[in-house]
Amino acid sequence: MKQILIETSARHVHVTKETLEILFGKGATLEVKKMLSQPGQFASNQKVKVVGPKGELNCSILGPERKENQVEVSFTDARSLGVVAPVRESGDIKGSAPCKLVGPCGEVELEEGVIVAKRHVHMTEEDAKEFGVNNGDIVKVKVVTETGRKLIFDDTVIRVSKNYALAMHIDTDESNAGALSGVIYGELVK
Repeated sequence: MKQILIETSARHVHVTKETLEILFGKGATLEVKKMLSQPGQFASNQKVKVVGPKGELNCSILGPERKENQVEVSFTDARSLGVVAPVRESGDIKGSAPCKLVGPCGEVELEEGVIVAKRHVHMTEEDAKEFGVNNGDIVKVKVVTETGRKLIFDDTVIRVSKNYALAMHIDTDESNAGALSGVIYGELVK
């Protein structure tokens, strides 16, 4: 059976061009620190403070800029911030938790935007055909590991696009639950 790379997605922020300029100054652009597995996506050199009612976290900004601001955290991070972040697919921020973003040149109050990202598998259309799934399907992924903490991630959404590369994304809480580190693979379970 074809295996799926499982990647841990740590807390991060997506910002609009307008927000980037408020936080880092007029004309600011995101500087590529490291390219990510999804084509065109990268971790930038820029970091911001995400501030909630109880605490704050330093977070990397991922690029490129987006149409909406979004903060992706784990449940542990949300508790540290003092916010109730819903589990959502990336981009689904309506009614999600508020926070403040603080950069070296300014601050932005977000009325919504903090989510715990729903675990998901990125696939191309060819991958989806091979696995026999469609965009939006909910599946289970069995982790292939010898950590002594074997598990199956249920309620995992399939996301299909010609712009994706095959990889599953989980947050740090989920990764810690399976004692996952290094290069980890999973198998789709129907």
